[in-house]
Amino acid sequence: MAKNAPARAQSAAVSDPTSRYPKPPFPRQFQPFPGLASRMEPRPDHGEKTYVGSERLLGRRALITGGDSGMGKAAAIAFAREGADVAINYLPDEEEDAREAIALMQETGRKAIALPGDLRDEAVCARIVEEAVRQLGGLDILVNNAGRQQQRDSLLDLSSEDFDATMKTNVYAMFWLTRAALKHMPPGSTIIQTTSVQAYDPSADLVDYAMTKAAMLSFTKSMAKQLGPKGIRVNGVAPGPVWTPLQVSGGATQEKVESFGEHTPLGRPGQPAELASIYVQLAASDASFATGQIYGAAGGSGQP
Repeated sequence: MAKNAPARAQSAAVSDPTSRYPKPPFPRQFQPFPGLASRMEPRPDHGEKTYVGSERLLGRRALITGGDSGMGKAAAIAFAREGADVAINYLPDEEEDAREAIALMQETGRKAIALPGDLRDEAVCARIVEEAVRQLGGLDILVNNAGRQQQRDSLLDLSSEDFDATMKTNVYAMFWLTRAALKHMPPGSTIIQTTSVQAYDPSADLVDYAMTKAAMLSFTKSMAKQLGPKGIRVNGVAPGPVWTPLQVSGGATQEKVESFGEHTPLGRPGQPAELASIYVQLAASDASFATGQIYGAAGGSGQP
């Protein structure tokens, strides 16, 4: 038996998903946007202590936006532990969370590159891609994950400035980053979008956010058809309620924060760590027939 067999056997032990992570009610809490995972109660789990790699992405080079927290951080940790060199983008206000993500990736011995910047600026998007390519020595994985979510009870409360900020963060940046990255991505590369169940079943108070997630879904399917003949795969992940700073920094009311995830069949929200393996699978070369697909992770509710 291999030396690490007992550890792997233990990590694969059966566990009840309804009790594996915290359930609501959660403490009411608010942070200014964009929020920090390190200051949430309870703290989200990004797989810091649990994700075990097996060299599935050895030698790969990835750029992940929103890599400081949430699904982006979970993917960054997992990618590095799978053998990839990783660059993460984040807002300067998220430096505290980003430093922790960088440190965790550096522990693997892989390159871990910090690229702060506001993606609402086309020039910033272009610079981030070029810096990632320069410091990583190339690029073959792009994860468009950064997002803005701010709830508004009425369309009358949704200002043009808010609408513009959400569109630029979630849609324009995805377009700018992908266009810039394609110049560098060889056949065998992969692009992954973080869309949402909001694309299929939008909430009444997340009109602009849901619109952007539907746009990301459509972009994924269109680009899969366009890039398939070039050997580049494009897929999406559609999370349901997952415990991230989006919720506590204006993305949900305090009432919804308190009860977040209680209506899923599992009775709780997801944790970013529970989605990390989906991003790894979509990035890995052995998923070579997966393109134009949207992979749901909503705890038994929502679509797809």
